[in-house]
Amino acid sequence: MSEVAWKKGSEDDYWVRSCAWSAPGCHPVGCGVLLHVVGGKLVEVEGDPEHPITQGRLCVRCLTLPEYVNHPDRIVYPMKRDPEDRGKDAWERISWDEAIDIIVDKTESLQDKYGRETVVVFGGTGREGTLYGPAFASAVFRTPYYVYAMSGQACYGPRNMTAASIYGSIGYPEIDIAAWSPERYDDPNFALPELIVCWGKDPLPSNPDGFFGHSVIDMMKRGSKCIMVDPRVTWLGSRCEMVLQVRPGTDTALAMAVCNTIIQEGLYDKELVEKWVYGFDEFAERMQTMPVEKAAEICGLTVDEILLFARRYATAKPASIAWGLAFDQQFTGTQAGMCVMAMIFMTGNMDVPGGNTCGAGHRGFLGKWRVDTQSCLPPGQFVNRIGKEEYPLFNHRMFSASPDSFLEHFERDEPTKFRMAFFSSSNPIAPSNNNDPERWYKVFKERFEFTVVTDTFMNPTAMACADIFLPISTFAEHNGLVQPYYGGNMQYMGAINKAVTVGEARSDVEIMIALGKRLNPEAHPWETAEDFFEDQCFGQLGQHFADIQDEVCYQLPYYYKKYEQGKMRGDGYPGWNSPTAMVEFRSSYLEDFGEDPLPYFKECPYAPVEDAPLHDARYPLSLTTGMRKYTSFHSEHRMIKSLREIDPWPWVEINPRTAEKYGVVDGGWVTIENMFGKCNMQAHVRANIKEDVVVASHGWWFPEQEASEPNLYGNWKANINKLLPNRLCSPLGFGSIHDNMCCTVYPATSLDDGVEVPTLENIPRPYPHMAIIRDATNIDKPGTYVSAYDHYPHTADLHEDLEKGGRND
Repeated sequence: MSEVAWKKGSEDDYWVRSCAWSAPGCHPVGCGVLLHVVGGKLVEVEGDPEHPITQGRLCVRCLTLPEYVNHPDRIVYPMKRDPEDRGKDAWERISWDEAIDIIVDKTESLQDKYGRETVVVFGGTGREGTLYGPAFASAVFRTPYYVYAMSGQACYGPRNMTAASIYGSIGYPEIDIAAWSPERYDDPNFALPELIVCWGKDPLPSNPDGFFGHSVIDMMKRGSKCIMVDPRVTWLGSRCEMVLQVRPGTDTALAMAVCNTIIQEGLYDKELVEKWVYGFDEFAERMQTMPVEKAAEICGLTVDEILLFARRYATAKPASIAWGLAFDQQFTGTQAGMCVMAMIFMTGNMDVPGGNTCGAGHRGFLGKWRVDTQSCLPPGQFVNRIGKEEYPLFNHRMFSASPDSFLEHFERDEPTKFRMAFFSSSNPIAPSNNNDPERWYKVFKERFEFTVVTDTFMNPTAMACADIFLPISTFAEHNGLVQPYYGGNMQYMGAINKAVTVGEARSDVEIMIALGKRLNPEAHPWETAEDFFEDQCFGQLGQHFADIQDEVCYQLPYYYKKYEQGKMRGDGYPGWNSPTAMVEFRSSYLEDFGEDPLPYFKECPYAPVEDAPLHDARYPLSLTTGMRKYTSFHSEHRMIKSLREIDPWPWVEINPRTAEKYGVVDGGWVTIENMFGKCNMQAHVRANIKEDVVVASHGWWFPEQEASEPNLYGNWKANINKLLPNRLCSPLGFGSIHDNMCCTVYPATSLDDGVEVPTLENIPRPYPHMAIIRDATNIDKPGTYVSAYDHYPHTADLHEDLEKGGRND
């Protein structure tokens, strides 16, 4: 056996120290794992007590990894299928050489005919492939089009954009857990937070983006107190000082009222604000438009709750806020984030021990490489991607192209002839990310002449659309790096150390290099994935990849108050990496792109309240979705028996009073329905849910069911995204409405009761009741759709125009 620090034992029985990422999917915390291999087979996984962040703790998904790795239905060899057999379980095994030859030949043929832009790379969320997806597009296929097909890219991206617009930072600010120190909470340079606020984030089951959620429990055991903002009282919430059970989608109103209280009562650091804040007076004036009484009525809270929360946070020293996915998935979530950024800074809790940490505006591991790969494109092509006119800030900030622009472009097929799709660890027609999944399904089936999917198991998207299936290795089967916050606001990185080989599965980086050497060899000088990581690690960190492998968890130095030391900016001058070098409470960045530079609150057009622009009395309940459980990562893990025993069916949580009103019983099947669609789930009647709120699970399909079309593993039966319209994002193109849609519920007899299976012929487009309009002056121009609220500040004006049919499209 080779002598390496991370591998101990004999040739036939050994343990490997490693860090978890994917596949299977997980956010990039890099949890420390001990992988036990006997006779060439992974048989056991334990937590690594020497890992400085996770310290031996693992969730059930890691503990069941052997079941995943060795599953009899897992695909570990390349496969192909005749395009005429799409939707049928008619696959045959092929070699990697044949698979690569087919992909290269089809790519070159289609690009010769339609241009390089004919190829679109689709990425998912969380997995390693997410980090390399933009390079698959620009450096391998030499196309500018990498698309994360979730409306408004409503996961992580909007929060990053908000932070960049206020602070100029890389990665959104997160609570300080001393992840940079081997001593962790005992490091003398760390301060235990007096108060932790978890706002729209349940950190324990989600461990979002690289934040180890159980750190909150660690600090609470040492004396930190906690407050949650969530329509549910979760396990963590039951241990908090208070839980503010807001009506979904109203967090902006709450945040504005909290800021107003802090300012009016003088609970902020006046000297800090005077020195470092741009636009404070205008911000303060805007906050006055949301007095506490108004916010209480909007949010379904009491005045006393809001005042107590504002004063408690402002006077706790230090205090930190973990702000989560809810900010990405509501109509004015960007504006809520602007207020939270202001709360953190004006109370003196930004980039201080025990407060919120932030990434330097000019740093970010692999960020430079991803930018450099754009040199593989013709000059100006990347910045002039489709969507630039509609969402210029999105186009400017993101490596990916706007999904909201793309769906209509795909449907019209103009001006670019898109003919090839490469799905990199993405299952978009399953109810994990895409709004309007039936419309995307139709596009995928009708538009693309050639489709490649990379994954570990067959899934609904691959079964419906793919011609070539490339098997992805799990993290137990390859070498790699875990980069928390995707290389942005990170304080450590983890080594993924290979423990076992299963079939012929390859990692995302290995596939990227294999295709890149054929399609664009100049941009792919590496022979192996290890060569790639050595190049990146030594070039950016000055460390050899092998040394990081030996260390397993490599902690990076962290500096507080970087803005005072010239560490936030690439030029070395003190200040923030913003246009004014200050923290911009009035965002000149947003103003330059035509958006209101100050926060504001607007109801989602479909919110179940009378003053919502498209209020429909038939759907009086608030629908929120996307909540995480330990047993799955979005649409993954549904085939793992041990995990399905814990969570066997799609679930929807409803308050007992609401359940009684709608005839719903605990454990019974219900239909969730609104003007866009319906699906079925099993009811969990729980007193911890706010009244008149429906909390629906996502990502459900059923690997045990019929694979072929039209069933597609039961993909449409519990698909909550059928109830979510595409392109109901902010004027900036960021965010969506997963958190604040409307619905009703009624009893069903089973999972299948009344569910319609779509065919390519019965998918409507566009919906006649879509809250998407075009200004009358642009009625004949493609790509000029905007949110209804942009032109209709008053409900009566909107409904009057909709009745006339003048601007509804």
